[in-house]
Amino acid sequence: MRPVTVTVGPLAAASANNIALSQTPTNTVTLNGSLVSSGIATLDSPRRILITTADTTHTFTITGKTPTGSVISESFLVVAGSSYSTLDYATVTSITLNGTATGAVTVGTNGIASTPWVRLDEWANSQVAIQCDVVGTVNFTVQSTLNDPNSNTNPVIPSAVVWIPTNDTGAVGATASLQRPMYSLQPTFRSC
Repeated sequence: MRPVTVTVGPLAAASANNIALSQTPTNTVTLNGSLVSSGIATLDSPRRILITTADTTHTFTITGKTPTGSVISESFLVVAGSSYSTLDYATVTSITLNGTATGAVTVGTNGIASTPWVRLDEWANSQVAIQCDVVGTVNFTVQSTLNDPNSNTNPVIPSAVVWIPTNDTGAVGATASLQRPMYSLQPTFRSC
């Protein structure tokens, strides 16, 4: 078995407005927070984007890039005052909404991030072991999916991938280092 190492963090402190300060935008959120330079927000580590607003009627679309420079984008409604992205962004290049916000909007980061996806051989029933080395205070869950963004016949866009927690309860909501065999792990996994 060849070892594959992925890392997440450390993450800088979360900030509700380090991407966009409070504003009532029309169609485009102005990126003007402390992480923004030349109109692009560059994050300390790829992580989720937090939108805070009382506006639950407009769809927000975040566009940015992964650490490898691939463009990613997702759209969602804000629920109950704040919602965060499904994808982890290394940079944010734009945030738009379909209309004029009905209240103030701030955009920032929270304390949630995932490791890069690890793709397993879907043509083989390989045995897999996983080791999570924890430094500091964290809460993590190992997740897997059968959705395949690279499928030739039925691709799933990355923001629509459904991640399922592992069936090993010791790796769900874990707070300490662990090592486990993952015999039934599905073709792609991550830890978040």
